[in-house]
Amino acid sequence: MPAAFSRTRRVLGAGSDAVLAGATVAVFGLGGVGSFAAEALARAGVGHLILVDADAVEESNLNRQLYALHSTLGRKKAEVAAERARDINPLVQAEAFALFYPPDADGKTPVDLSRCSFIADCIDSVPSKVNLIANAQAAGVPLLSCMGTGNKTDPLAFRFADIYSTSVCPLARAVRRELRKRGITAQRVLFSTEPPVPDGGPGNVLPGVRRAVGSVPFVPPVAGLLMAGEIIRGLLAAS
Repeated sequence: MPAAFSRTRRVLGAGSDAVLAGATVAVFGLGGVGSFAAEALARAGVGHLILVDADAVEESNLNRQLYALHSTLGRKKAEVAAERARDINPLVQAEAFALFYPPDADGKTPVDLSRCSFIADCIDSVPSKVNLIANAQAAGVPLLSCMGTGNKTDPLAFRFADIYSTSVCPLARAVRRELRKRGITAQRVLFSTEPPVPDGGPGNVLPGVRRAVGSVPFVPPVAGLLMAGEIIRGLLAAS
């Protein structure tokens, strides 16, 4: 057992390191939530990570995303994520896919979901999110989906629940509606019970910059760590 994971094994138990080393976890979306989920999975010793995000690191990511540094501006998040995972654990197989997950059933992707032991859905696009959930369920692969973390200030308000038991969250409402259209009757998610804070108004939008959902440094990362913890517990429970 590598010394890097000896402290984790003390908590998770004998044999846990072998289970995690043999697992394949895909993280879709490597922003404020997904970057911290991938980080915790790598540091826990998950042996194979599939890291998916089409975006490059931007200056607006600096307030909350793990991979966002002035030295990484302009680089693809998936590539930075894979590089960081290998630096944490040289034995990890970290695959980087700089692509958007397709928003419809006809879309093609090189990511084979059937290879995965578990999937972390940290996508913020409703069509892509719903399509990923549907495809994971069709493939029989467990998936945990994160709902909205923007315009939130309370990191203690996160809860795990079925999508149809969520409330308050606008993203969860939209996802519920689309899943219902597809006949999907259940999906485990992480959501916040905190109502979104009011929009800051036009005065908070920089000239030439499109309006985006606000965020703070201490909410999306907590969601990512909670996602990773739930996935790790799920992997161990299934072993």
